[in-house]
Amino acid sequence: ESAMHTAEADIRTEHAASYLARLCGHAGKMGTAGRRLGHRRPSHAPGDAPPEVRHVECSGTEGTVRLNWGQWTMRALPGLLAVRAEAADQESLRRIQDLLTARLQKFGRREHLTVDWQDGRG
Repeated sequence: ESAMHTAEADIRTEHAASYLARLCGHAGKMGTAGRRLGHRRPSHAPGDAPPEVRHVECSGTEGTVRLNWGQWTMRALPGLLAVRAEAADQESLRRIQDLLTARLQKFGRREHLTVDWQDGRG
């Protein structure tokens, strides 16, 4: 079995479903932008490449976004957005966490949203 690296964040918010929808919409746009722009010049560092979005699946309260370097799943619960990130290696996992943290803090600026990641194992 492949050892996936996982991390989870339970984010306290009254707007969980709204953030979930926005993250799904954002992921959908990330996916199309990469394809539409075709091959851009390599960026300065290989680590700067934006993720390639393979699949986005969202309902009102659940969402899954698969990237070329891992995936994340979200569940909107009353007063809580539960996020779980998974990747094949620690570096990819950290990149997914960084991406989600940045987005959520931007969306949740007014509520001073905090994104506190826990190691997902166990």
